Amino acid sequence: MFALIYKQAAAFLLGVLLCAPALAAGKPVTIVALGDSLTAGYLLGPDEGFVPQLQKALRARGHDNIVIENAGVSGDTTSGGLSRLDWAVGPGTDAVILELGANDALRGIDPAVTRANLEKIVQRLEARNIPVLLAGMFAPPNMGADYAGAFDRIYPELASANGLVFYPFFLDGVAAHPGLILADGLHPTPEGVSVIVTRILPKVEELIGRAARRGTAGANR
Repeated sequence: MFALIYKQAAAFLLGVLLCAPALAAGKPVTIVALGDSLTAGYLLGPDEGFVPQLQKALRARGHDNIVIENAGVSGDTTSGGLSRLDWAVGPGTDAVILELGANDALRGIDPAVTRANLEKIVQRLEARNIPVLLAGMFAPPNMGADYAGAFDRIYPELASANGLVFYPFFLDGVAAHPGLILADGLHPTPEGVSVIVTRILPKVEELIGRAARRGTAGANR
């Protein structure tokens, strides 16, 4: 009898030891950064853009199982992001950083159209149980007060209505700062991206926590 108990205990301990590495390592958590040139890394080197710098910052904070995928397309609008959503945010996605709308404002697209597109993106991601970090944007001053008022309200209202993780302004601390913006006056330098990553990092960690609580890691559609 004691021999049987010993064998059962030994088998149990062996099973625990074999499973321990897998439990410790866990499945990678995949975050897709869905955006425009600000996400894509316009005119920056392969290690200088938002995605690679964010990946590096997360690993420095011990998030070794996080994978950031770059789904940024230069010149993209919210309409473009909506049209490519299903293939840009593929199976296995656990969370999304949504950074779109700057090109809508630069082109003077009706804010109602921008709002509707972003809302549809959010709703479709929520239907897939994918949490969203919404990165806000402000309209350029030359668009006028009426346009800016309608556009700037989109992001906080959408975040509040849908309970999203929210970062109010993607270019916070970077816009209009010499040395942090390229000569075009629109896109961040590598140093500017570093500022963005530092400031948005707590919200990204909040997004990671939300994905973990939903139990989506490695198992999303």
